[in-house]
Amino acid sequence: MVAKHLSQIDPECRLALAYIGPRHRDAVGALFALDAALAMVIAGGGQPLTRQLKLAWWRDALTRLDQSPPPPEPVLQRVASCLLPTGVEGVELGTMTEGWEHLLGDGLLSPSDMKAYAQLRGGLLFEFAARILAENPTPAVARAGEAWALADLARRSRAAGDIAAALSAVRERTDAHARLPIPLRPLGMLAMLAARDAERGPGRIETRGAPRRMLAMLRYRLIGR
Repeated sequence: MVAKHLSQIDPECRLALAYIGPRHRDAVGALFALDAALAMVIAGGGQPLTRQLKLAWWRDALTRLDQSPPPPEPVLQRVASCLLPTGVEGVELGTMTEGWEHLLGDGLLSPSDMKAYAQLRGGLLFEFAARILAENPTPAVARAGEAWALADLARRSRAAGDIAAALSAVRERTDAHARLPIPLRPLGMLAMLAARDAERGPGRIETRGAPRRMLAMLRYRLIGR
């Protein structure tokens, strides 16, 4: 049974988390649960100002975790109990909200907004996960995270221009010969799916959690490609 705090995480991320060792799984799970909570702010609709205020609340709440106990919010409580003891600070986590803010503008995303979103969401998320797993957060780790976030953006967007641009940016960050260290293969599983989405292109992206995608994740976990 999926733990309650992981219930909002998509099935592909949950499968990747299952291959993280028990010592670190709760901490990385709390990190992905936080990302899912921020994604819900954007997906929830409403006026951009309303969503911006909600993101500001999350940023302030995360920053306060460095000095104060968490409020009665399940994700923040998991972050405080599982994630902060690993050395990742609340103020660092709060920076991730800034990535989502770049999606709040009108019209198509500018290249600078898309780049900032990728870096501040996916790049930071994968870097924090690498630190939790006692691995050096190299540029390759950040690029893998950026590719994953951009592929997710392509799924979330309804604008054909943003979808095409996001998938093109995934291809720019994909190196078929680059391999993450074995402890980071769960993250590599997600980056591999991003590359798979980019290769298929707009209109041909597979359903998230489809059997072929899950099998591809298991193959990557075993052989690293």
